[in-house]
Amino acid sequence: MKKNVLFTSAACCAMLVPAFAAQAQDETVVVEETAIVTDVPCKTHYYVDKKNNWFIQFGAGAAVPFMEGRSKGERKSHFSWNYNVGFGKWFSPYMGWRLSFQGGPLHYQYGDQMNKFNYVTGNLDFMWDMFNSLGGVNSKRVFSIVPFVGLGGTYAWHFRPNDANVIDRDGKPRTCSWTLPVSGGIQLRFRLCKYVDFFAEGRAQFYGDNFNNIAYGRPIDINVTVNGGFTVTFGGRDYQQYNPCDYLGYINNLNSQVNDLRGALATTSAALAAAEAQLPCPEVVESETVVVESAPLMATVRFSLNSSKITDTEMVNVYNIAEWMKANPDQNVAIVGYADKDTGTSAYNMGLSKRRAQAVYDTLTNKYGINPDRLAIQAEGSDVQPYDVNNWNRIVIFNVAE
Repeated sequence: MKKNVLFTSAACCAMLVPAFAAQAQDETVVVEETAIVTDVPCKTHYYVDKKNNWFIQFGAGAAVPFMEGRSKGERKSHFSWNYNVGFGKWFSPYMGWRLSFQGGPLHYQYGDQMNKFNYVTGNLDFMWDMFNSLGGVNSKRVFSIVPFVGLGGTYAWHFRPNDANVIDRDGKPRTCSWTLPVSGGIQLRFRLCKYVDFFAEGRAQFYGDNFNNIAYGRPIDINVTVNGGFTVTFGGRDYQQYNPCDYLGYINNLNSQVNDLRGALATTSAALAAAEAQLPCPEVVESETVVVESAPLMATVRFSLNSSKITDTEMVNVYNIAEWMKANPDQNVAIVGYADKDTGTSAYNMGLSKRRAQAVYDTLTNKYGINPDRLAIQAEGSDVQPYDVNNWNRIVIFNVAE
């Protein structure tokens, strides 16, 4: 009974609102509006998925050492076989790193004698994709030039005692050596398919004068290697991209809705203030309970590419729907999932949209305690696109259900 009286009094006061609405409209209502975004720099940004752009490489070629001085004509260089293997990652379309290993026998002539020793070297290289930086990002580019620089460590062994003049602490010639070279080079990369490249690269490594355990002549020993081989990239050499302007229309549409709601709220507040000035309301006869219709649902849940995981940012929209359903216990909701049409097949996208709707359903029921009987799941896949901007269609939309 008290509830009926309360609704009846509210209806009475509501009858006074039109009488003073004109008076409220004559007064100047100042509404602070949300600015429409127009000055966002429309620049495409690229980033690398954590699982992709890892690569391994293997190859072989030749090494030519340049050691000791030429002034007396005592040294001649000879080609030797060289083998290399490595792995690394492109952490952007422009920069990457690589841990590479190469080695083999080295032959050189010193005086009248042919000398030989074995070596293996490891290098941490920093690589720069010149064409992506200067010509624009293109993961399908057939040919690229990739300069690189590196730091490393080299172990050499099987020196014959008579070939060396570097002496150990015990007074004997060394038969092995450790050195720390710096290096630089250029790689020519040819794309064979999404996962495999052919490469040809040249590298020059610079050592102290004791690389071959002979300290004589020039203070720097150089080892030049030329290798060819193949690079296998896991997941393919590809990059994700986004542009702030892709979301500009969506943001401005939401800002316009906010401004409209602010204006309506300001007008209603002024009318309510005018009505409150006439209180108390006169007594009225009890009437039937007034049914207040629910407001339309405006929350949505957006998802990342090929994902059905609800991010922390979007979880607030699921929470708002849960609170709305608790405040409107007689209302049921349909959870409608979508996927964008530019990625994946129609059948795959249908399953993806269902997983997105299911993720929202599970959160509402398990985390926020909504009765499952009040929820319905609907998957539209990519056959239906509610938005013109494709990226917006990775979404779940809520509709009031019967």
